[in-house]
Amino acid sequence: MNGYVRRIVTGHDQNGKAIVVSDGPAPKVHTSPLRPGHYSTDLWRTNESPARISRRYEEPTAGPRRIVANPNGTIVRISEVPPDPDFSNMDGAQARKIFEALGNPEASTFGANKRHPYMHRTETIDYAIILEGEMYCVLDDTEVLLKAGDVLIQCGTNHAWSNRSGKPCKVAFILIDGKFDPDLAAQLGSHS
Repeated sequence: MNGYVRRIVTGHDQNGKAIVVSDGPAPKVHTSPLRPGHYSTDLWRTNESPARISRRYEEPTAGPRRIVANPNGTIVRISEVPPDPDFSNMDGAQARKIFEALGNPEASTFGANKRHPYMHRTETIDYAIILEGEMYCVLDDTEVLLKAGDVLIQCGTNHAWSNRSGKPCKVAFILIDGKFDPDLAAQLGSHS
């Protein structure tokens, strides 16, 4: 595994006929020296709902990496998650640096919940589809093992992805901008 994902984009010609506009490697692959072996490939982003459908598109993944979608937007991403490293010496500041490299240091919640250094919360609905391998979704007080073919719907929860298998895990994420109900937001404000 190396982050390579073939991306095919369709569109329309000048007569409205369906065509393939591009076919090749997805251009936006994010890596970080703080997470060796982790690849995050953004395939597509939308910035409004309903999403605009055009004949052709400017590259929607250009610009800085975003861990979450823009308001009313979506992100489709495939990540390759390596086995967990030794976390015994990691503290909250180091965890925050990892999320800073991902584009959202505010998402890190490791200081509030010490279950896993990659604990974080985003105001999104995320569909996580395990394509290859296996990985745990770690929550505040529990965790669930996901294997190839499993789908997890993550609804703004405090969570981390933990790969304890010894092999990389490939997962597709569809991230959808969300908004916490006011009563839930008030409650989470004191715990996040």
